[in-house]
Amino acid sequence: MTQSGTIRAGMGGWTFEPWDTSFYPQKLPKTKQLGYATHQVPTIEVNGTYYSSFREPTFIKWGNDAPDGFIYALKGNRFVTNRKVLGEAGESMMRFLGSGIAALGEKLGPILWQFAPTKKFEPQDFEAFLKLLPERQDGVKLRHALEVRHDSFVTPDFVTLARKYGAAIVYADHAKYPAIGDLTGDFAYLRLQTGSDDNPDCYTPQALDEWAERARVLAAGKMPPDLPLADPATSAPEKPRDVFVYFITEGKVRAPFGAMALMQRVSG
Repeated sequence: MTQSGTIRAGMGGWTFEPWDTSFYPQKLPKTKQLGYATHQVPTIEVNGTYYSSFREPTFIKWGNDAPDGFIYALKGNRFVTNRKVLGEAGESMMRFLGSGIAALGEKLGPILWQFAPTKKFEPQDFEAFLKLLPERQDGVKLRHALEVRHDSFVTPDFVTLARKYGAAIVYADHAKYPAIGDLTGDFAYLRLQTGSDDNPDCYTPQALDEWAERARVLAAGKMPPDLPLADPATSAPEKPRDVFVYFITEGKVRAPFGAMALMQRVSG
């Protein structure tokens, strides 16, 4: 067994107008931006799949544009998670998962299921949703991440459910959303959302040092001691875990540089 999982840091998406001048080389055609971005960071969280439907040829193109070892995290479509009764999401989930995402093959990373800030934790309904999550799609292994944004999820019952179904709870470094650091899956997923465009690397050097250390601890299979837990009475098995870190929301102009700066720290 390896002593540590793989740490990958990236940003949300690859099309953002300010990046045309702050991140991408001058005069680089927009059709070449994805290929450039995938050679600067080892992962990208795709936000477009939340709002729109894509077909297999698009996923094939994304896969071809990225080098070996690159990973795409895909945000699950909003028609799956934005509903009053989550247990009724089966048809929408099948439509999304069957749209061709498996064409990414080994470049398919976690599926991020993002829930509205108004969505409260209802144990029976949320378990009904978790039961819908398949382990594979067209022969490709799936990994599921849960981003909840209502304080009612800060409870041991939520952690227990996520562990039961092997889904990772997303840790959100956010000004308002709850921060839940419990490890519940075989990987860790962090969304860093309190950066600033005033910082060249999105976060301050000290903050980047701290997040790099947390990522190393998580990759080694342990729990960073300074992350809050919803269920401090229990712990996950200590085993190496892949770690996905995304710089998004605040400080988006500098997000790619935050990801590159974090990778420099964990690779050194």
